[in-house]
Amino acid sequence: MANERSLPVKFALGVWHFVNGSRKVFLNLLFLFFVYLMYVAVQSPETFRLKPDSALVIRPYGNIVEQYTTTPMDRALQEATGQERTETRLRDMLEAIHRATEDSNITQLVIDPNYMWGIGLAALNDLGQALDAFRSTGKPVIALADNLGQNQYYLASLADEIWLNPNGTIWIDGYSSYRQFYRDGLEKLAVEINLFRVGKYKSAMEPYIRDDMSDAAKEAGRFWLNNLWQQYIEGVAEHRGLILESLQASIDDLPEQIENVDGNFAQYSLDLGLVDRLMTEPEARQELAKRGVPNLAGDGYRAVGMQDYLAITKPARKPGGEKRIAIVVAEGEIVSGNHPAGRVGSKSTAEQLRRIARDDKVAAVVLRINSPGGDAYASEVLRLELQQVRDSGKTVVISMGNVAASGGYWIAMAADEIWASPATITGSIGVFGMLPTFAGTLDKIGVHTDGFGTTEMAGKLRLDLPLDAGIARVFQSSTERIYRQFINLVSQSRGKSIEDVNEIAQGRVWSGEQAAERGLIDKTGTFQDAIEASARIAGLGDSYRIEWIEPKKSALDEFLMGFATSTVAKLNLSVSTPVGLPVPWLQAMLNDLQFIAARHGKFTIAAHCLCNL
Repeated sequence: MANERSLPVKFALGVWHFVNGSRKVFLNLLFLFFVYLMYVAVQSPETFRLKPDSALVIRPYGNIVEQYTTTPMDRALQEATGQERTETRLRDMLEAIHRATEDSNITQLVIDPNYMWGIGLAALNDLGQALDAFRSTGKPVIALADNLGQNQYYLASLADEIWLNPNGTIWIDGYSSYRQFYRDGLEKLAVEINLFRVGKYKSAMEPYIRDDMSDAAKEAGRFWLNNLWQQYIEGVAEHRGLILESLQASIDDLPEQIENVDGNFAQYSLDLGLVDRLMTEPEARQELAKRGVPNLAGDGYRAVGMQDYLAITKPARKPGGEKRIAIVVAEGEIVSGNHPAGRVGSKSTAEQLRRIARDDKVAAVVLRINSPGGDAYASEVLRLELQQVRDSGKTVVISMGNVAASGGYWIAMAADEIWASPATITGSIGVFGMLPTFAGTLDKIGVHTDGFGTTEMAGKLRLDLPLDAGIARVFQSSTERIYRQFINLVSQSRGKSIEDVNEIAQGRVWSGEQAAERGLIDKTGTFQDAIEASARIAGLGDSYRIEWIEPKKSALDEFLMGFATSTVAKLNLSVSTPVGLPVPWLQAMLNDLQFIAARHGKFTIAAHCLCNL
């Protein structure tokens, strides 16, 4: 009887056997489910056919970007599980419109901007040109509006007609530039801010050394922001056939205007001429069906979404000739090293440019820059790589997107021609560096730093000690040298004297229109204009093909993307749509700090604008 197990041991063993058995059953069921998913995935999907008299629906989701910041697998899972996308590529919108322009099956185009979060005025100008070409074929463009902000409304204004929900709103209040200022709070925390900058108007780091915006920053900011607002309101007035002065006055008198219509935003928008008709969504669907063809269910119109349309149709532009124009996208902050899409890595983007330089079939390169800048050293690395492409005998043209400022402008100095939208934010020729130190903060909580080094400079670059005066001199001298290098590059590239460049530099921001007037860029126009300019300079005529240069997906990536999309879609597995929350001011401050602290053991000098709208 000595070997007989006690009751607690028997109970524990019973629990263990139950858990172990359950684990085996679960794993077996999981394996069988995986086999089933594999079976579903390899089944041939139903082929979607485009029918005549269809409407193309352009319904962008999230932010409009030049290049995705998410991975292909992330996007495949988002689409397959029914999650609302957070990004839409501008090139996809343009390509869909271009194809529909020449497609006899598409008889009308519907714009639905209600799910779009953010878009720049430069991108809107590109879309306007594409929609003008679509309308020139006699096909109508209708915009459906529920509750639109001013950039959403600008997209809607590019249509022939705007139909607003009777309970909807159009909110246009102008552009503004407000930031939080942290000096007082940082002083309370005993944080010492050590700022090094060159340029009277290089105001990106003012929030860390002031409690309000400087007069110089307000002066420079008003100049370019008022220009962009003028472009906006003139565009809306032209598209809608409104009197410019009356439109501006109605915005300034918004409270009184809304009170006059008893708070009815929709009626106010209709009376002002911002929209053409008020109708509910079911009414809009039926009206579109009358103008086109009803759908099979009879509750709407025959339509095809943008992504489906791109998947089942071929490019509108016919390829011609062996020579190619390579398009490289530089979107996001410029940083050192390898980085995925959404940031411009000095190594990863440089590798793309080197591949192009070695490709004999590439005759021209268009670098699409949509970047506020970043690390000055990384910007110079990319400028040199782009210069190598040019030295290899290829044409290099820069196309600036919504913003190509500071480090983004630095890179552009290697181009044959620089194109920008009139609404591009550019310039900001200036540099800064900042190093916060926390000796006072640590003192407040009773933490003290002491020690010694083998030289006068050893151990002086520490965040837990006050910044040494000698180190401060080193950083200021280095910052000034980088600024001189910047303006020298601009002088050589733009054919201007150092004095003339310094006059328009000093960290000052310009709109694309203002930059053209000052010789900082060559011409204003759309992305397509820049592509055609590269073909002209390279002597290609109309005989060329377009190739987007992007990181290639591995065979495993392709398989996983296809598997995820097909299986989840066929099984109709879906999740709820995530709620989008506004970025708090604290997060904005932390984002700023990415370029002002010592990183990887080195002090970073930034050519960064921090001037996005």
